[in-house]
Amino acid sequence: MLIEERQHKILEELRRHPDITVAELARLLCVSEPTVRRDFTELHRKGIITKIYGGAILNQGAADREIPFLVRENEKSAVKAKMGNLAAQKVRDGMVVMLDGSTSAYHLVPYLARWKDLIVITSGAKTAVALAEANIRTFCTGGQMLIHSFSYVGEQAERFVGTMNADILFFSCRGVSEDGQMTDMAIEEANLRRAMFGHCKEKYLLCDSSKFGKTCFYNMGSVGELNGIISDAPIPESLAQMLKKK
Repeated sequence: MLIEERQHKILEELRRHPDITVAELARLLCVSEPTVRRDFTELHRKGIITKIYGGAILNQGAADREIPFLVRENEKSAVKAKMGNLAAQKVRDGMVVMLDGSTSAYHLVPYLARWKDLIVITSGAKTAVALAEANIRTFCTGGQMLIHSFSYVGEQAERFVGTMNADILFFSCRGVSEDGQMTDMAIEEANLRRAMFGHCKEKYLLCDSSKFGKTCFYNMGSVGELNGIISDAPIPESLAQMLKKK
């Protein structure tokens, strides 16, 4: 197991089982306890965890921002697959579809294969590879890659989006406040999503129910700009009433 892969696994286990010990992780990963402690030291240095006696805890703000794509990809995968299936029902043959670099958008890809003559624009490196493997014509924004999310961001990505026009956008965020503000932890991704909003006819937020009522640091815009929210549970009535009227 590569170091990065092992550390991803450690973070995943800490999210699932906050009380897991060094000894338990060592047995689970088939490595020595000193190896786990070295990984803890590295993750502590990055500010992702705090070491405690016999184990570690995730740092809340840093964890939200830095948990790698390979870990988040597997979080609530069944929920994200359900949302992906629902989102694909909004697509039609010949559409130009825009996807952000979120894991929620990544889970939409398998359900796009049913449609013909699609063009998909994405800021997600892994999403772009999955689209190519599905034989879907794909454009990737390029730009600076955020290592933890495999998302392209920055001025180059925003300029690229500005040259395109899409029929429909699917994107995610880290939280939706009670007053309808879509929020995120990473300003670069928030900025790129705002650029995407101006170059698509319809906008749909992919948002699992755990994000409702949650507020993160950066505002991305209001749900009043959206055509819909796709979730695994009924949308709060207060948010539903804010949605853009067709």
